[in-house]
Amino acid sequence: MTGGIPAFDDAAQARLTEALDLAAELHRDDRRVREPYLNHLLRVAIRMTHHYQVRDVDVIVAGLLHDAVEDHPDELAGEHGDADPTPAALAALARRFGPRVARLVGAVTNPAYDPDRDRHTQYREHVAASLDREPWARVIKVSDFTDNGVGVIHTVGPKVASSARKYRPLVPVFRDLITRPDTPLSAPVKRHILDQLDLAEERFSAILDQPAHPN
Repeated sequence: MTGGIPAFDDAAQARLTEALDLAAELHRDDRRVREPYLNHLLRVAIRMTHHYQVRDVDVIVAGLLHDAVEDHPDELAGEHGDADPTPAALAALARRFGPRVARLVGAVTNPAYDPDRDRHTQYREHVAASLDREPWARVIKVSDFTDNGVGVIHTVGPKVASSARKYRPLVPVFRDLITRPDTPLSAPVKRHILDQLDLAEERFSAILDQPAHPN
């Protein structure tokens, strides 16, 4: 891109700093394999700004906070929470960062699952339905998926195979969503994402399709 990507203005930087501070506070004790969970949130946001060329501050703020409601609804909801604190947590985000940020975070927040149905199936159904309605949420979720899918090689123990089984069926879902005309990304960015999805599929295949070792 000729001349590079312009810097965010002061107001945008203030919003991004506030979102990063909130993410750091909410996820302060959370870990992701060998690292602080905040690293994952930063990679999701940086991937969108650098690789996807996203300059929409609402989208990047939502990327930094994309797991906030799912993982820490009670802290966000505060005294407004009840048996289901999710609506109050989203309302708190709307008051602080605006209704669009809350809507985007809501679109990538997993619902409560039916214990009588397969969780992975419900997850795929939720992703497909929720992202069908929110083109910008697709951008956040595919950055999250790339970090989880391509990054599956950094996972250890039994979670390696379980993560591959969970994420592998989503590859064609994301291929469809990303290539839709209303997905607000340039053609080169879409090609980059499709290459990353191919890489994730290769890694899932290496994990799940390798022949069993003989006894």
